Amino acid sequence: MTAALGTRDPRVALYPGTFDPVTKGHEDLIRRASRLFDQVVVAVAADASKDTWFPLSQRTELVEAVVGDLPNVRAVAFEGLLIDFVLQEGAGVILRGLRAISDFEYEFQMASMNRKLDAEVETLFLMTGESYTYLSSGLVREIFRMGGDVSAFVRPEVIHALNQRLGPDGSGS
Repeated sequence: MTAALGTRDPRVALYPGTFDPVTKGHEDLIRRASRLFDQVVVAVAADASKDTWFPLSQRTELVEAVVGDLPNVRAVAFEGLLIDFVLQEGAGVILRGLRAISDFEYEFQMASMNRKLDAEVETLFLMTGESYTYLSSGLVREIFRMGGDVSAFVRPEVIHALNQRLGPDGSGS
C-alpha cells in the first residue's frame, strides 16, 4: 500500500541502505522496526558512488529472502534522491541504525540535510542490537573474500549468493 503522492504517514518507516549484502544486523533492525511501524519499506539504493558486489536487483531479492516472512515489510529498489523516494512511498519516517558513536556524526548530517529538503519527514535512529555493533557489510565482504566463515553474520541465502559471486574460498574462481 503506497500513500497518495505528497502525503506523509508516520506509521510508515523507510529504511534506506545499499545492503551489499544484507547482514544479521540489518535484519535485526528491520524485525524490530516491523514491531514499531505499520509498514516498513526497506529501500535498497542503487548508490552509484559505492562499488557494490551485487547488482541492485539481487540485493533487493536477498533482503526479501531474509525478511520476507514479515507481512508489513517490503523491499524496494530505488535510484535518485532519498527524500524523493520517501515522498513517493508516503513514508513519514526515515529509519537509520546506529552501531557506535562514530556513526552518529555522518547520520546526523544526513538527517539534517533530509530535514532541510523536507521538514515533514522525521529521522528516527535505532541502536543496533548489542551483538551487531561491530558488524558491517564491508567487513562481511572482506572476511568472505579472505576465506573466512561469515555464517555468524549473514543468513544462508546470503552465503549462497556470496559463493555464487566469488566461490566458497572468496577467490572469484
